[in-house]
Amino acid sequence: MSTAKTDTAITKPATTKVKTKAASVPELIDLLEAGVHFGHERSKRNPKMAPYIYLQRNRIAILDLEKTQALLTKAMAFARRLGEKPKAELLYVGTKRQARAIVQRHAESAHQPFVTKRWLGGTLTNFSTILKSIEKLDELKTRQGSAATENLTKKEKAVMQKEIERLDQVLEGLKNLRTLPAALFVVGSYDEQLAVREAKRVGLPVIGITDTNADPQLVDYPIPANDDAVRSLDLIVGTITTAFTSGRKSISAKKPATKATPKK
Repeated sequence: MSTAKTDTAITKPATTKVKTKAASVPELIDLLEAGVHFGHERSKRNPKMAPYIYLQRNRIAILDLEKTQALLTKAMAFARRLGEKPKAELLYVGTKRQARAIVQRHAESAHQPFVTKRWLGGTLTNFSTILKSIEKLDELKTRQGSAATENLTKKEKAVMQKEIERLDQVLEGLKNLRTLPAALFVVGSYDEQLAVREAKRVGLPVIGITDTNADPQLVDYPIPANDDAVRSLDLIVGTITTAFTSGRKSISAKKPATKATPKK
């Protein structure tokens, strides 16, 4: 018998659409159709995820979507509050193959930093080193586009270009980061344990998708959900992103209108 995650439908109670200030929370049917409820097989289950499991079917854990919806609502509220702070940045982290494109697309749509290739040890705990690399990249790009490179040899220009490409690849979505982010959003907390540990060490709150093999107690805002299926990831990441950007948009909406100067 196959132990892979399947698309077997699980009957759940009907529900009405829940609303928060952040955005519309996905209905249970939306979560169900995206495969959010499929967990891992029993042998990979973390005992701390037991409260969020609805049942076991064909050795596969099925998550309780009502609890997922409730915790997603809390995470959305936090993301919106974060978005309402003009200088606060949410760092997206998702290095699993199926998460990379989704994480980059949503992070870029929200103009937020991201990591999709490899978490660099010390990104948060030794941020000064990361910042030096960012500053070096900025300096090299500035020099490359200036008259200062006119007297460089072809080899020297090639070396500079190679270093720019190396730093571009290593820093990836961190290139515009100038201070520590306000929070992390890890797309698969089990796979991003190093990032989660660093966030805890520097006191940053963490939103995290927690599949049945993860420890939900390690993140501040756990979202019990399938972290393998593309549709599940896209729905959850998109929902948090919408909540964050709605907070950003509310900043300009709250600005008082400029009073017109009375005519003499």
